[in-house]
Amino acid sequence: MKKQTAILHSNHWIIQHIILKRLFDIIFSFFSILFLSPLFLIIMIGIKLSSKGPVIFRQVRLGRGGKTFECLKFRTMVQNADQLLDGLLAQHPFLKAEWTHHQKLKSDPRIFWFGSFLRKTSLDELPQFWNVLKGDLSVVGPRPYMESQKKDLEIYAYKILSVRPGITGLWQTSGRSSLSFKKRLELDAKYVDRRSFWYDLTLILKTIPSILSSKHAC
Repeated sequence: MKKQTAILHSNHWIIQHIILKRLFDIIFSFFSILFLSPLFLIIMIGIKLSSKGPVIFRQVRLGRGGKTFECLKFRTMVQNADQLLDGLLAQHPFLKAEWTHHQKLKSDPRIFWFGSFLRKTSLDELPQFWNVLKGDLSVVGPRPYMESQKKDLEIYAYKILSVRPGITGLWQTSGRSSLSFKKRLELDAKYVDRRSFWYDLTLILKTIPSILSSKHAC
């Protein structure tokens, strides 16, 4: 009887959390887009003046349950960045080692100057509020991993993909790009275990000083 009561209580908490979280996501993202629309326009002009190509970068990412979706960002790299990466990794073993360990390059030559500013301030991720409205993302959650990284999620795959990915999360407030890929996975899995509405609010508040300091960003 006690076990059944505990299960019912747990299910009730999960349903309540999902409803509250989704409601918060819709309200927060709607007003973020509304109030930041002038900034959106400034960024779009800055990208157009800095680099040839589209303003928005679209990339397939893994969502809840492993379902893929098109993740939106302001473009920060030159065109044909993926092809350039293959050449860079083939020609420079030290860059290949860095990519293998972090799945990122600290001083990525493919990023143009205005794109570097957008990345350091995380302004490149503002279009993801549209993804939140659509239900692809949450404001807070694990990082939305690339489809090609699915095999690299290893033992953390089931847990990380059991919830909606987020614009910000635990690893973004715990070192950002200075962390190894494995450490990011561990923190994302830890978030899933600890997730709650109040924990999400705490992480949002921690995100602000992390962005302002531009520490460990790339």
